[in-house]
Amino acid sequence: MKQIFLLSIAVLTFISTEAQTKINGITFPDTYPAGKEKLVINGGGTRVKYWMDMYVASLYLTSKSKEDAAIVSANSSMAIRMCIVSGLISSDKMISAVNEGFEKSTGGKMEPLKDKIEKFKNSFSDPITKGDVFDIVYTGEKVSIYKNGKLKSEIEGLEFKKAVFGIWLGSDPADSDLKEGMLGK
Repeated sequence: MKQIFLLSIAVLTFISTEAQTKINGITFPDTYPAGKEKLVINGGGTRVKYWMDMYVASLYLTSKSKEDAAIVSANSSMAIRMCIVSGLISSDKMISAVNEGFEKSTGGKMEPLKDKIEKFKNSFSDPITKGDVFDIVYTGEKVSIYKNGKLKSEIEGLEFKKAVFGIWLGSDPADSDLKEGMLGK
């Protein structure tokens, strides 16, 4: 019986010591499973609006990079995890922010991606509460959006992926400090 107890302690210790990174009080795993690949955390930061923290986000890539344009245009697996830290974020506010992000990331040329953008925005239509976690994952030429681990939608296309990741990593990002943090700078 003592051996089983000691084995249980050893297993729990191993599980709880999985490498993690703490970003502004939120713990992120150092790796992220994306399809058949294991992504590594590249960096992260906090989306701040009107001096208030909205969400903490991290970027996962196949290998670390500080090259924003290369990341946005790459046809390789990657993910963004967003942890909501404010009760002020509503579904409507998130959809509006995402729409503004697409406007900036596409340089105002949203029309060719209109249906895909609408589907993406609908992924945020359920009520959003503090503590919710959104994962935006690109694998195999499709973007998958998860809320609290539940698949909300999948949208195909590399050009769409570029527009999505351009929201946070493009030349006119949602938050320049968050972008720098996600790039590990």
